[in-house]
Amino acid sequence: MTVIYPSPIFGPIHSRRLGVSLGINLLPGDGKCCSFDCIYCECGFNHDFVPKQKMPTREEVRQALEAQLVKMKAEGPTPDVFTFAGNGEPTLHPHFAEIIDDTLALRDQYFPNAKVSVLTNATQILRQPVFDALCRVDNNICKLDTISADYIQHIDRPNGTYDVEKIIGRLKEFGNRCIIQTMFMKGEHAGQSADNTGEAFVLPWLKTVGEIQPREVMIYTIDRETPAHQLKKAEPEVLDAIGERVRQLGIQCKVAY
Repeated sequence: MTVIYPSPIFGPIHSRRLGVSLGINLLPGDGKCCSFDCIYCECGFNHDFVPKQKMPTREEVRQALEAQLVKMKAEGPTPDVFTFAGNGEPTLHPHFAEIIDDTLALRDQYFPNAKVSVLTNATQILRQPVFDALCRVDNNICKLDTISADYIQHIDRPNGTYDVEKIIGRLKEFGNRCIIQTMFMKGEHAGQSADNTGEAFVLPWLKTVGEIQPREVMIYTIDRETPAHQLKKAEPEVLDAIGERVRQLGIQCKVAY
């Protein structure tokens, strides 16, 4: 079942990786807006969910977030994290950096122990305001499913130019200010393998992770129905083995099945 999130605030929900999470969706509430068109995305394919609504304004986000925080302060639950996610890529919002500053200020006012997280596909990190804003949040969680340009075109399907080497170079500038998030899966799509759990993918990915030196790595697999129907979950033992190899690099790794 395809998931389209309300905008600009949704939840709180319980995240497999982050705990009690209050979602912040900077994209329209009636469709997808993303610089990738991943075949495993729970929000479906981009062309099937073209939004008619506009992105919420900076002020609309701030007002909706504060109203929700006032309610949670009175009624609970206490959030562990504010998570920028939703119907696509949050850093596409033209006022992403300013909204991050608003959110940090509101967090400090209402729930100073909560973290601010951004789930990003990292396509916009070459833009300085986006890069700087991501350096200010607690959990800057950047997607890197592989370093294979062919696999990225087949699975992540960027809209427009995407140079994985330039993105990796920018991720190295983040260093321990970022968390790398990688989807491992099996199966196939359009007659080609979608399996990135083999050594040909894992070994160069591990080498790159070691060069980036992120604070942490999060590896996971398919959890909900995917728009491409021939994809399969990676087995727990496969994910655990990859996770252990990350830890051998001296980098923390969380595994979600």
